[in-house]
Amino acid sequence: MELKSVKLTFPDDINLILGQTHFIKTVEDLYEIMIGISSQVKFGLAFCEASGECLIRRTGNDSSLIELATKNAIELGAGHSFIILLKEAYPINFLNAIKQCPEVCNIYCATANPVEVIIAETKQGRGIMGVIDGSSPKGIESETDVKARQTLLRQIGYKL
Repeated sequence: MELKSVKLTFPDDINLILGQTHFIKTVEDLYEIMIGISSQVKFGLAFCEASGECLIRRTGNDSSLIELATKNAIELGAGHSFIILLKEAYPINFLNAIKQCPEVCNIYCATANPVEVIIAETKQGRGIMGVIDGSSPKGIESETDVKARQTLLRQIGYKL
């Protein structure tokens, strides 16, 4: 077995959701979840099929995000993994519904940070072992930082 780090590539204004699923039906179900929650979200989805034809299945409503999700899925090459790239929305709006999708087994991360995915590769294929989401902590928040956090949450509509 060989461990590898795969850096996902996406622009700064894009968020991603990376997860694991178990069935080809996921592609349509996740599409319906995304559109059902927000008609404004722009997204691309790529799913690495792990049996049968072992294709990268893809969908979405933004061709550039579909292509970018596909490019990242090719780099990952991990069976039954999916990546959703989205803009004009935040993952927090979709996570509960995605977790409730019967085929979804695991969510590895939902972020706009730089992401490295730790992959194990064997003769059989590749699997996701974990992720490195962003950077390590650089300190403890001060009172000023607390106020800035609270202000941000109110500005983006998550707190009153």
